[in-house]
Parts: sequence; C-alpha cells; structure tokens
Amino acid sequence: MKKLLRTLLLALCGTASFVSAEACTNFIVTRGASTDGSVMVSYAADSHWLYGALYHTPAGRHRAGAELPVYDWDSGRFLRNIPQAAETFNTIGNMNEHSLIIAETTYGGRPELADTTGGIDYGSLIYITLQRARTAREAIRTIVELADTYGYASGGESFSIADRDEAWIMELIGKGFADDGRGGNARRGIVWVARRIPDGYVSGHANQARIATFPLDDPENCLYAPDVVSFAREMGYYEGPDAEFSFCDAYAPLEFGAMRGCEARVWSFFRTVADGMERYEDYALGRSAADRLPLWVKPRTKVSPKSVFDAMRDHYEGTPLDMTADIGAGGHGCPYRWRPMTFEVDGTEYTNERATATQQTGFWFVAQARPWVEPDMGILWFGVDDAATSCLTPIYCSATEVPECFREGNGSMLEYSPTSAFWLFNRVTNFAYMRYD
Repeated sequence: MKKLLRTLLLALCGTASFVSAEACTNFIVTRGASTDGSVMVSYAADSHWLYGALYHTPAGRHRAGAELPVYDWDSGRFLRNIPQAAETFNTIGNMNEHSLIIAETTYGGRPELADTTGGIDYGSLIYITLQRARTAREAIRTIVELADTYGYASGGESFSIADRDEAWIMELIGKGFADDGRGGNARRGIVWVARRIPDGYVSGHANQARIATFPLDDPENCLYAPDVVSFAREMGYYEGPDAEFSFCDAYAPLEFGAMRGCEARVWSFFRTVADGMERYEDYALGRSAADRLPLWVKPRTKVSPKSVFDAMRDHYEGTPLDMTADIGAGGHGCPYRWRPMTFEVDGTEYTNERATATQQTGFWFVAQARPWVEPDMGILWFGVDDAATSCLTPIYCSATEVPECFREGNGSMLEYSPTSAFWLFNRVTNFAYMRYD
C-alpha cells in the first residue's frame, strides 16, 4: 500500500520535485569504538512520501525453480522476477537474524550512468541481500552478484554494511546504457568499492560519495570492481595512475551543495565524538574543498548507543549552522525549514540547512550487532517520523512479528490510524514545531 500511494503522489505532484527532496543519513560505530563492544549503524529514511513502518520478511525454504518478484522500493514499479534462493533468512527492518545490518544514503552521482533497463534497485538490493547473506562480506558479494546479473536500476548509492565483527562502507554506481545489438545493455552492472572501517573508529555518510583513494592490494580491508578505474578512464572521468584514483571524485564530483547539504551532517556527528574537527568547518560550510573531511575518525572516548541516538537528533546546535539561532527559526527557535531548501531574494540565492533530524523522516533506527550474545540477539532500536521528537523501541533481530503500531498497512500517508506510531508521533510533533522552545 505504501508503494501504491507513493506512485499516486508522484503522479499528482510530479517526479522531479519529489526526487530532489529525498535524502538519508548513516552513522557507523565499530566494536572498538563503542562503550559496550557492539557494532552500530544508524539510519534515517528521509522522504516526504515515505510512511514509517517496520518491514518484516519471515525465513523460508523454497522449491527449485521458485521466483521472487522485484519491485522498485521507491515507486513500487515491477522490475522483473529473479530466481528465489533455496533458503532465506528472517529479516526485521534493515537487520536479519544473523545480526547483519544494511543501510544506505543516495548520492546520485553522474546522471549519464543511470541504466533504465536495470532489473534491481537499491532498496531491493538491501532487503534481498538481508534475506540471503550472513556476514558483511557475504553481503558485499551478494550485492555485486545481484546488480551485475540483473542490471542496476538506481543512481549512486553508499551502503553501510555491518555484522557482529566488522563494518564497511560500500559505494556503487551503474554504468549507463550501451546497446549490445540484441536490445540488451552491454554495460550491465555496477562499478564499486568497499572499505572496512578500522576497529576503534567511527564513520558516516549522508548523500555524498565519500570513498576517495583506496588501497589496490589489501583485500582484507578493501574490495572493488576490477574495472572501477578502467571504466572511469573509458568515460573520460580520470586520466592519472591507478594508485591515485579517487572513486568519489570520478563518479560523484564534489560541489557546494554536497558539502553544505550532505557532508556537513557527517562533520556534525564527527565533532560531537572526536577532537580536531574545527579544521573542517570551512569544508562543512561549503567554502573550500581543500581540506576534505576524512572517511573515518577516532573518537575521543568510547561512543554509547545513547550518543548515537542523540546524534540522529541533531540540528547543528552549537555550530555556525545552528538552525535554532538564525532568522528562519522565528520567535520559538524552530530548527525546521520547509522545502525547497534554496530561495532567492533581490537576485541573490540563499540556502537553508539540511540537518540530520528532519521533518520528512519516515522511519529511523540505530542497529546494534552484539558479539557477546547469539547472532539472533542483535537489537534494532526503531522509531518513526522526526528523529528529534520520537523515541526508539528496542526489537530483537530474531523477531518474527511486528507490533501493531509499526505494522505495514496500519494507516498510510493518506489514511489516519489512531493505533499507528507514525501518526501519533507525527501529530504531536507538528504541534511541537509551532512552540518549539
């Protein structure tokens, strides 16, 4: 129902205005950087049309020849059928029964690399992979196999992929379309790179590709497509030596909006947990890309789950971007700005900030993979609507039922339900915005 309603909204309001508003945020904490030794991944699924619900797929065993229909996660459009796996795992939200966690943010990247013939989108990659993989490394292999086999139907994506032992950032993008003479795509598949975050460090991404140069001979800590550099050369994106190749510079060139609207969210998280982040203030403000924000940082002290919860509720408080302190906050210090983010006065264009906490969140979570308990005892701390004004409910990753208040079909963006957590928080939050202080 959610997907059908979103299709209706797109038809009523126009695709371009909706797509430009979509954005998400991920923060990642490795075992050695957390207070309790867990691996943590946070995610805010931010979209004006997304209804906050908790997705669940039960474990199963499937007969030979069974097929799985693939629907685009954003639009609900049918893409294709693919062979079903013989065994699939129980999933709850973005976590499975083995404590595998996968989250994402969209960076888009070069528009000419979109493949309109692709058979699997970024959302389906997440949820199908959660049904088929046990570990982060298995998940990376599964994502690559699915995208290369069936064609990739979305734009550039950054994935957070974590299990009980390690956490990775994987960035990928399609290769565009080239007719193979038989109506198919000769460039089917993706170029990609994945880096393991060193234990004891934290990382994050927020709608901008972040993997720059990477080691070419360290498979324990870095994996990549064999043509990731050569394809960039073929397309005219890069001319230098392999060792100096930067994935993000080739496939998602940096500009003001990427720094101010995207990288600034990662910077704000880093500055709350690590020292020395003031040196990157000009970068976060979009003034200079000379001193790029690092892919990961070492926190000053161990990071607790509560610290990650709070980081997801951030509006740049205490920084030059503080959304409670500028003229747009009005008389009640409201840290929210309605869309579009840019506006023009007397021929000069201005921008509002895009903080981690935002009014258009559908659902959000902080997932904990805990190595000291059984794999099916990981915790998904799950919430709906604006992260700054909603609470989190702890749910075991082995859960086989969804509480009524989070159930898909209990209300929608166009149908109020008094037993829906999304509608409850949304209703209270909208009153809070009017008297925020």
